[in-house]
Amino acid sequence: MRVRGFEVAKGWEDRGIALPRRSTGGSAGYDLEAAEDVTVPRFRLGQEPTLIPTGLKVYCQPDEFLALYNRSSGAKKGIVLGNGVGIIDTDYYGNPTNDGHFQIVVFNVSDHDLMIKKGDRIAQAIFQKFALADDDTPLEGARRGGFGSTDQE
Repeated sequence: MRVRGFEVAKGWEDRGIALPRRSTGGSAGYDLEAAEDVTVPRFRLGQEPTLIPTGLKVYCQPDEFLALYNRSSGAKKGIVLGNGVGIIDTDYYGNPTNDGHFQIVVFNVSDHDLMIKKGDRIAQAIFQKFALADDDTPLEGARRGGFGSTDQE
């Protein structure tokens, strides 16, 4: 029985996508790599964040999610997650818009544009459990969209 893990998302199968691995036995985070070359412009006020594709989708249990965090080496280069901590919900897997392909939302706070190469480690991912409130009553319906779709009709 599959419990949690990573798969290559549809459309990325023949592009040499590496499944995430932990760097050491004591590492909590799985290293996420860029699926293609991306230039991340240095930050300017009003600028949209850059999305870096991973070519991956993730599956986990109904009471779990995948959290995306900065890597310390990324922060030294000037790459920071645009949303602080990314959350990949369990129902994002296989959604009809993009098969659950998740991307990394970043800003570049260095003083120059940064070139991210395919295979560069750009973030780390940690599987986490969550608890529900006693009076939890989620809105009804199913996820129908991709990135940032929770509040969209």
